[in-house]
Amino acid sequence: MKQTLFLIALFLFIASASAQKPDDEKPIAIGGVFPQIAVVAGHDNRSEAGIGALLPWADKLWFVAYVAHVRGEGTGLYWLDEKMQMHKHPASVVGTFTNRYIHNPSNQAFLGPHVIDTKGNVRTIEAIKNVRLTSTMTHLTDPDNKVYMLAMEGEFYEVDVKTLEAKQLFNLVKELDIKGRVHFKAAFSANGRVVVANNSYYEADYLGKDASGRLAEWDGKTWTILERKPFVEVSGKHWSAETYGNPIFATGWDQASAILKVFAKGKWLTYRLPKGAQTFDHAWNTEWMRIRDAQTERFLMDLHGIFYELPAQIYDGRILPIRPISNHLRIVPDFCYWRGLFVMGGDQTDRSLGQPQTGLWFGQVDDLWKMGKPAGWGSVWYKQNVNAGEVSAPFLMTGFDKKVVHLKQASNKPVRFKLEVDFLGDGSWETYETILVAGNGYYHHEFPTNFSAHWVRVTASDACHATVTFIYS
Repeated sequence: MKQTLFLIALFLFIASASAQKPDDEKPIAIGGVFPQIAVVAGHDNRSEAGIGALLPWADKLWFVAYVAHVRGEGTGLYWLDEKMQMHKHPASVVGTFTNRYIHNPSNQAFLGPHVIDTKGNVRTIEAIKNVRLTSTMTHLTDPDNKVYMLAMEGEFYEVDVKTLEAKQLFNLVKELDIKGRVHFKAAFSANGRVVVANNSYYEADYLGKDASGRLAEWDGKTWTILERKPFVEVSGKHWSAETYGNPIFATGWDQASAILKVFAKGKWLTYRLPKGAQTFDHAWNTEWMRIRDAQTERFLMDLHGIFYELPAQIYDGRILPIRPISNHLRIVPDFCYWRGLFVMGGDQTDRSLGQPQTGLWFGQVDDLWKMGKPAGWGSVWYKQNVNAGEVSAPFLMTGFDKKVVHLKQASNKPVRFKLEVDFLGDGSWETYETILVAGNGYYHHEFPTNFSAHWVRVTASDACHATVTFIYS
């Protein structure tokens, strides 16, 4: 009897051991990275490889990888299962795609040129699979049956969610009078308008010879240019306007600083934020700074090398205070939450560094605080003609340890610069100090260590050519 029990136990042990995965087949994870979950582009037509969009859908984590200029091989539509095994879908198309969108009326997800139902069935929008799709958004007049889609060269489409018939409505290069090289990056629709962002910014823009960057809106009838500066992201929430304010957020930059524009209660507000690094000051180097839900009702904003926590509510027509989380140099085309994990896409290696490849990072949102401590710099005025009594846009102040402001003005007489702070973050301004700068002079002021307010702004007493720059460390 004992021998029989021993043999049974031995048989069960051997069977269990043989059923386990060999060590060389177990997923390898290093610092939140699984090397086997990587997209590697081919050597022919060497290009680029990036994770353009991530989306939890139909019991899987779907993602679409891109090459540059729809040129290359080895990328396309993939999905990840709960065992961390990556699969490439048979309908996969090699291209340049970064759009993701859930069309709730039809229960379909748009990812690149693909449309995925809740059972994981995939259809492809054949008419536009060869353009560089960057955004899908809600239709203004027929949201149950149609969506809008934007491509990087300014092609603006209307797509039927049932038939997948695509019709081009606009060439935004012509509509928005863009003379230089075009590089559309994002679009979003809410509050009866479609807002698009083009982040063209090259040496000609830096030298003031061109201004092809755009932030523009369309009300269903007319296109209106809001900014002739590079803008890279437009996002928001389709919430009740009465409950949350239903804001639209747009991010961009100029020589002075990073820029956050907010549409609230029928008007656009402008805020300036520090740049975490100068390496993002080029159209190509911003792939792709996003505003996304990190978790339910938790917005994160990635802008010019700094991650921020961004409250999505708008109360009394004002944005609630935001706060910086960390500095980083990672290219983060998209991020999402999946099966309890915060997931970031990447764009790690292009043709200049070898075989193009990229992967995913898995962790938690709170891990972002382990990156570099927030630091940066930016100006409210940068080598700019300023009128007497002119008030600058608010500049972010909270979340940084040490702060200094540099003031320079080019006029023959002294100019007083009044510094005001909003320590409540509700638009109530208090005078911090008034600084006298001599004619054609320079002055700097160091704020006390750990002094902070949510926002700071500057007013000039007289007309001058001024630069006012804040540096935070």
